[in-house]
Amino acid sequence: MTGCSSCSLPPVASVSRGRRKPVAPPQRSTPPRAEMQSAQLLGIDENDFVRRTAATFKLGIEFVDWGGLGQRYIHPFGSYGQEMEGVHFHHFWYRQAQAGGALPLDRYSIGVGAARAGKFQRPDPSLVHSPLATIAYAYQFDAALYARYLRELAEAAGTLRVEGRIVDVRLNGESGHVETLLLDDGTVVAGDLFIDCSGFRGLLIEGALGTGYDDWSSYLPCDRAVARACERVADPIPYTRATAKAAGWQWRIPLQSRTGNGHVYCSDHIDDDAALRVLNAGLDGKPISEPNFLRFKAGVRRKAWNRNVVSLGLAAGFLEPLESTSIHLIQSGIARLLTNFPDKRFNTPDIDYYNRRTRIEYEQIRDFLVLHYKATDRDDSAFWNRCRTMVVPASLEQRIAIFRENARLYREDSELFSETSWLAVLHGQNVVPRSHHPIADLLPPDELAARMTRIAAAMEGSVARMPEHQVFIDHYCAIDRR
Repeated sequence: MTGCSSCSLPPVASVSRGRRKPVAPPQRSTPPRAEMQSAQLLGIDENDFVRRTAATFKLGIEFVDWGGLGQRYIHPFGSYGQEMEGVHFHHFWYRQAQAGGALPLDRYSIGVGAARAGKFQRPDPSLVHSPLATIAYAYQFDAALYARYLRELAEAAGTLRVEGRIVDVRLNGESGHVETLLLDDGTVVAGDLFIDCSGFRGLLIEGALGTGYDDWSSYLPCDRAVARACERVADPIPYTRATAKAAGWQWRIPLQSRTGNGHVYCSDHIDDDAALRVLNAGLDGKPISEPNFLRFKAGVRRKAWNRNVVSLGLAAGFLEPLESTSIHLIQSGIARLLTNFPDKRFNTPDIDYYNRRTRIEYEQIRDFLVLHYKATDRDDSAFWNRCRTMVVPASLEQRIAIFRENARLYREDSELFSETSWLAVLHGQNVVPRSHHPIADLLPPDELAARMTRIAAAMEGSVARMPEHQVFIDHYCAIDRR
């Protein structure tokens, strides 16, 4: 068995929810993200990984100017408060808010509090009743170093790397399966199962098999990006920043060695030269790399698995960099393939199941990303007018309508983004529910007020005990910056 791999990654990556919910969560239990499971499966030492990839820790994503100009909020990876009476915490918060007596929602999140304070520590499960037991976090890392790190692990485990440019793909005349690849140096690579990691082109899944691609750019109109690194100017903050611009948005990812930046934009509303000017104006340090322009089209392959080819990464689909989901989709695709790994019969029901589950996952993530563009009050540019007034998928329209009515949120099939994530964006971008779950009204007002005060105090006290983000890195996993 062999693979086709030539996927091009931007130089900096930010992986969301390396641990979506850690040990002993205060609300519903959620499995770790696929990339964390994979790291555990491979026996990767976290400190070594962070050091080798110049990584920093990530408690969430700050969104600036998305709901409206001058507004900002953090989407944390942990939960808000704690569940009470079998009902999500936010229903009790909305009860207080609607009565005019609530603290800001962020006061009930250790992730937001620590991010704002520039602090970090790993969760300590021994602190059973403390918010410090359930800190959820992810990573911000150099993608080129990460790829090298994984390549070294793979080759040390016995993986054979054959490098070359594919010039021909030969199919079996009876089954239509990919049989061999011809490389530019004359090497013939034969295999039973091929994994297509050839990027947007999809050399096997599309070029050879003509699988087809569903274009979702009507929902996610950004189709280009320009990336550029700049010098580190201060200690790295433990979160990624996404700042909305007139025709897209700009990312800022702080590493130990430098800061990664990029401008994601819609070419219908801004050209490449202007997009680069916007990016350069938003840098907070001296540029240390040339701009790297990328083009993409949001969407998904109609079949992630076709005959004996499984597509992963950009070959399978792309939903733009917002919320950093690409690496998760690669890892979950690998995990799904391992679960449904074929023999030479290539059982059709197994393949159909793989494709159905992959499609559902892409659609669920798509809806969450579209929410960021749809839920806005901005009318200051043609781009934001387009986003604010666009028709969204019926599945997203239903979620928003349910939330607007009674603040109810739900999670289907262990989808990637939890109720906490949906709440962070809906609340952060000014979607206000009319009511809340009726069970939240059963607590006497004095008892509810006392509980809410204790929860906020526990969050504040926990943040105060945490070390500075840079201090934590220096102690456990710092790179040599000499």
